[in-house]
Amino acid sequence: LITRSREEHRAGRPRDPLHPGGAAGMTMQFVVGATPDSDSDILSRVSGIYAGGGMIRAGGHEQLRALAELLELPVVTTLMGRGVFPDDHPQHLGMPGMHGHWTAITALQRSDLLIALGSRFDDRVTGDLSTFAPGARVIHVDIDPAEIGKNREPDVPIVGDAGVVVSQMTEAVKRLQADGAEAAALDEWWRQLDAWRADHPLRWDQQPDGPLKPQTVIQAIGRKLDGGGIVVSGVGQHQMWASQLIRYRTPRTWINSGGLGTMGFCVPAAIGAKVGRPEVPVVAIDGDGSFQMTLQELATARTENVPVIFCVINNGVLGMVRQWQDLFYTSRYSGTDKTLHKKDFIRAVEADGFGFARRVSTLDQPLDQPLHLAGLGRQRVQLGERDDHPAASLWLVGSARAGARGGDEPEQDLAHQRRALGAEAFDDAVGVAGERAGDAAQLDVAVVREQPAGPVARVPQPGGGELE
Repeated sequence: LITRSREEHRAGRPRDPLHPGGAAGMTMQFVVGATPDSDSDILSRVSGIYAGGGMIRAGGHEQLRALAELLELPVVTTLMGRGVFPDDHPQHLGMPGMHGHWTAITALQRSDLLIALGSRFDDRVTGDLSTFAPGARVIHVDIDPAEIGKNREPDVPIVGDAGVVVSQMTEAVKRLQADGAEAAALDEWWRQLDAWRADHPLRWDQQPDGPLKPQTVIQAIGRKLDGGGIVVSGVGQHQMWASQLIRYRTPRTWINSGGLGTMGFCVPAAIGAKVGRPEVPVVAIDGDGSFQMTLQELATARTENVPVIFCVINNGVLGMVRQWQDLFYTSRYSGTDKTLHKKDFIRAVEADGFGFARRVSTLDQPLDQPLHLAGLGRQRVQLGERDDHPAASLWLVGSARAGARGGDEPEQDLAHQRRALGAEAFDDAVGVAGERAGDAAQLDVAVVREQPAGPVARVPQPGGGELE
């Protein structure tokens, strides 16, 4: 680990201790006094921790928590860093940036010192760099020297493994405290942060008798998951709602393509996540535009029997692009309404052999059963995110195991699946789509059994023979 002054940083890239030409065997040491007065900065200033995906890559979630709790600092986590610090921790303010939480954004803007850990000051967080956290000194830790100073010039640049550096920072602070250094009084700062949190929660207008909003459904999915499982998203509005409204407590439980904006990412990534972590429930939340780009991979999930739950927010438009057209192009729409609401996703997934089907019209109906079907579920929930798209829907489709056997009754099929998967795995596996908001309306459950093969067509071929 090499800690350098700003002038040394500007002079060139650091020598890598692991590189043959580097300083092999050098002692790893965190130098607090890299710039004048920085040894007291971390204690004397009103600080905040800005943690990104690099902390997850470094496996540094425990080290981050230790430092934050030692100094009682507020923490914000980026889109790629969700889960590296528990959402239900009282010091967590949420996600910063244009799609983030009001308090998290404002806390960064008002901080005297930002401790940036494995984050890159990208434009979705900072907006106009010249106005981002204008009064803050910056300690920037990243393993990639190219990220240091690329967007925001740090006062203390540190190139190194973020987990190692944070551990060393914690030990350095403890030594300072042992020598009599006093931390900044943060009581007033926390009173202000708590007031902002109370005044500026995430909001949306869900009418009790109106169509379901996508935020309502995604929040309900999160409540059913209750911090467990892995959530995978595509790209668009659903991605931001899933990052905001579902509470993540541990790293690597939220998977998305981040700044790449890769529509179509969700379906194959969710299948891969389930194959890589078969013991963990995997819920894929996708938009109708993103879902269509890799819809064909549902055949992979079905063929390989990978039990992933796919939740598709279907509002008939490319929602994120249309949102920007509303905000920045005076609602001049181009290429966003692809009449996607006309696509029948139910028929599409049935064509791939998804055998268990269930339609739920409101969240007043009990939705616990899909939680136990390990990817057997398919649900349709009416939404109404836009007045001009009243038929917007959320579809929940899963990798179907029921029906593969073609039992005489739905109950026999499900009983067979429970035996095949094992009772505990079957009962505890994923499949969430909403919350039970009241006592029971009628539940419409059906298992689509395999149909007999239809007639075979034989087509004569030019070179002779027939093609079935």
